[in-house]
Amino acid sequence: MFIGILTVLAFATASMMVGKYGSGPGPLLSAIGGLLGGKADDPLLATVLWNVRLPRVMAALIVGAALAAAGATFQGLFRNPLVSPDLLGVSVGASLGAVMGIFLSLPVLLIQLAAFAGGLIAVSIVYAVGSLIRRRDPVLTLVLVGIAIQALIGAGISLIKILADPYDQLPAITYWLLGSMTAMTRFDVFSILPAVLIGLTPMVLLRWRMNVMTLGEDEARTLGVDTLKVRLVLVAGATLVTAATVSVTGIIGWIGLIIPHVARMLVGPDFRRLLPASMMIGAAYLLVVDMLARSIASIEVPLGILTAVVGAPFFLWLLVSGRRGWE
Repeated sequence: MFIGILTVLAFATASMMVGKYGSGPGPLLSAIGGLLGGKADDPLLATVLWNVRLPRVMAALIVGAALAAAGATFQGLFRNPLVSPDLLGVSVGASLGAVMGIFLSLPVLLIQLAAFAGGLIAVSIVYAVGSLIRRRDPVLTLVLVGIAIQALIGAGISLIKILADPYDQLPAITYWLLGSMTAMTRFDVFSILPAVLIGLTPMVLLRWRMNVMTLGEDEARTLGVDTLKVRLVLVAGATLVTAATVSVTGIIGWIGLIIPHVARMLVGPDFRRLLPASMMIGAAYLLVVDMLARSIASIEVPLGILTAVVGAPFFLWLLVSGRRGWE
């Protein structure tokens, strides 16, 4: 745990120094001194650090940890290491909300609120439809309903992209769907923090019940766990943190899929250790991806592209070498 925290802090410090306006440890310490009341050697660098890079670093820490925690929760609930937080349509629902906001030329804050509401509404629809279908396996029912709702919402997004202004709205929609933290501000960070903390709370409080849920539906009920209520609370928490992060960064895929699996290989399936490990690895991973996004090319590369470049080959490797069942 201690090593993980130090690693995350090291990546966060490195991220503060990487960018078009580069800096080293000395200027960074000088900027910190300026913030504490001293005089910074380079006032412009200090402005860049505190107004541009610090919000991005904070956002990467929160978003990476939140998506990884949501992924670990979904994988435990569905007893499958190959599912991700957008399984029930939260990401595509948030995308539809944001796309609608951009299409209607709403202010940035209202676009974020529309994305947040869209993610929650999509999952609510999935759960409502799933509750109407009486099958022996409620988990499989939710997955199938989620796939259908995702396809329907995806069609709506495609329709809006066709109707959007190709010179103004369409580029903004496309860039948002690729995921980015370019315009991140401190207000954005603090606006999602309460929702993330609220969503993470049940994951922490119910961590031992998560271990029981991974045994299977019948076994968990035999051990006295109300599987319906526990699943509903945990899905709501994972949905809340996913919708909150997607609302300000756009879709940053694959983190919730690959990071929990990496953490599981390192610390095992015990959710009491898996959750903090996933959060630390997710935060460090997104910090590294964000550093690459603003340094490997003359223009900033959207985060969704880089996470897909890493995530897709890793996913294929899981399919080829993964275990036959959940153990």
